[in-house]
Amino acid sequence: MKKSPTYLAAFLILLSSSCPLLAQDNKSNDNTSESVGPTRFWQVSVAGGDYMVALDRISSISKHTYVIDGGLRVTEVVIDTNGNSLVRFYYIIPVSEDSGSTVGAGLTSRAQELLNKAGERTGVNGNTVVAKQYPTTTHAKTVEFRVSDEGNLDKLYGNIRKAWIKGKGNKFTIKSD
Repeated sequence: MKKSPTYLAAFLILLSSSCPLLAQDNKSNDNTSESVGPTRFWQVSVAGGDYMVALDRISSISKHTYVIDGGLRVTEVVIDTNGNSLVRFYYIIPVSEDSGSTVGAGLTSRAQELLNKAGERTGVNGNTVVAKQYPTTTHAKTVEFRVSDEGNLDKLYGNIRKAWIKGKGNKFTIKSD
């Protein structure tokens, strides 16, 4: 089903007002850890929650980057399973910030200030909360987590890849994203 440009523009406006578009430096903050987990399982703990999967139930893993309607760059790790659901861990940044635009950086800096203030009032971390707009971004059988540091997303992908290839359980944690 093709979406009209007006509908997509409205979605981007809603996304920009309800999600932090600011990302941190692409270098990891080194706030990750890994430890031995249960023998047959991979576990992850992030600011948005926890996820656990049996290693022998994983059917594929992927990491890819795409641009949403020319405005946002998304990098995501997807873990598909033989069960009924898949999980997405993603990092999002405005294309203007990614390209080093000074205008975009100024706007994102101001937006971050507003989001931080809203987060203080509501107790929600705007850098890691997943925002969905029903039915546009609500996907049945999809578990989603947002990561605020692209380096941590890279580490997460490396960790699940290593655990899956070796068949050894592991627990990966992003302490305070």
